[in-house]
Amino acid sequence: MQNFLTNHYGILIGIEIAYFLFVTLLAAKIILDTQTVSKTLAYLLLIIFLPIIGILFYFLFGINYRKNRFFEFKIKLNEVIYQRIKDKLTAYHKEITSELPDQIKQSINTINFLFNATFSAISKENQVELLINGEEKFPKVLEVIAAAKHHIHLEYYIYENDSIGNQLAGLLIKKAGEGVYVRLLYDDFGSRKIGKSLLKKLRNNGVQVSPVNKIRLKIFANRMNYRDHRKIIIVDGEHVFSGGINVSDRYINPNKSIFWRDTHLYVHGNAAMYFQYLFLTNWVFATEKPIDNLQDFLHELPEIAGNKYVQVAASGPDVRPSIMLATISAIYEAKKRVYITTPYFIPVESVLNAIKSQALAGIDVRLLVPKHGDSALVNAAAYSYYANLLRNNVRIFFYEKGFLHAKTILIDDYFSSIGTANMDVRSQELNFEVNTHIYDKEINSKLYEVFLNDIKDSTEIKLEEWKNRPVLKVFFEHLARLFSPLL
Repeated sequence: MQNFLTNHYGILIGIEIAYFLFVTLLAAKIILDTQTVSKTLAYLLLIIFLPIIGILFYFLFGINYRKNRFFEFKIKLNEVIYQRIKDKLTAYHKEITSELPDQIKQSINTINFLFNATFSAISKENQVELLINGEEKFPKVLEVIAAAKHHIHLEYYIYENDSIGNQLAGLLIKKAGEGVYVRLLYDDFGSRKIGKSLLKKLRNNGVQVSPVNKIRLKIFANRMNYRDHRKIIIVDGEHVFSGGINVSDRYINPNKSIFWRDTHLYVHGNAAMYFQYLFLTNWVFATEKPIDNLQDFLHELPEIAGNKYVQVAASGPDVRPSIMLATISAIYEAKKRVYITTPYFIPVESVLNAIKSQALAGIDVRLLVPKHGDSALVNAAAYSYYANLLRNNVRIFFYEKGFLHAKTILIDDYFSSIGTANMDVRSQELNFEVNTHIYDKEINSKLYEVFLNDIKDSTEIKLEEWKNRPVLKVFFEHLARLFSPLL
């Protein structure tokens, strides 16, 4: 070995210099390309202290390979489609906001922010129904789809080739045979279990199918950026389903030993137009093909379906981080209570500060999370935030009946949010996500009852007990938190 080092000393020095220059240039790229300070520091620490592994990790999961395609093509596409409905939505939004009841005006900053940031107008003529778990969602979905006359649009993070997946696929094929337009968008990683045979069966029977962001090497895709995490069904431009429940048997709880707790939403009314806009822009982006009869899918309803005020908050690499910013705005508008349910709690600093400051201001702030998540690293990173929250008057509850997958926010007596976005960095900054805001006392009251029922299956964390946990466990949690911007 000594002779080798002596004979090749110059080569080794050259390799070291080249490696140093490479890491320096890579560090400069990370500093220029990465938007947040915490994520920048995390990647820099990785490439410096884990030279080979850190560099591979960054090139696989950190670099914006699709940045130009997303931020040029899709933004232009959104604008083209939005122009078809711009005047209609602008006039509609102004009309609705001018006559809002006083109780809903409390959320006017959040309402106007969403419209100015993402073109999302608040709508009034809506019927809204909470759907708890897959046992309530799927019968309603099958009922509405069976009655479809013109089109059925589906967009899912997870679609599995199982009992419920095949039941739904059979109905989609039947409706396509009746002349109904049927389109299915699925995330190529999340729906990796959809199976080639089911996709072929759908395509061969008239269902248009496309992945969003095709992944070539799925082995490296577990945390790849820009996943389509939305769960949306739109039927005939007036019926919408959205929330936390994917198309998978696990959501109907066939295994009694593993209870899956989730919340979904059914909306019938003019709020469907914005969901349609989100779907169509993603469809054209994914397929790179125009929709000739686009205007047939973007229309106001001729009659009133209900009286609920609804607005859609959407985020993705093609728009501002609107869900995160709308969440912050809504929390700061709270006067009485903020109840948050989320399976993953690794918040950005601004959301964390909003939660703590409102709790210290005397607002009843509660956080409901699963006691055990589906990732040890993510679970540990989430645990690292809890002591700080408890010290700042936030009450935290561990759900113990099963896995809690619902993503809801309940504020005061009129604001409710049910959606797809987790309260973590990935959902709030990278993924395609969609949350539905309902400004209504009845829905708020029902969600309040659901929250209290979930609390009955939970245990509240107390600060003194939490502080007395083993030091090694606390150290691991804070170590995991260093990677939280990357999770």
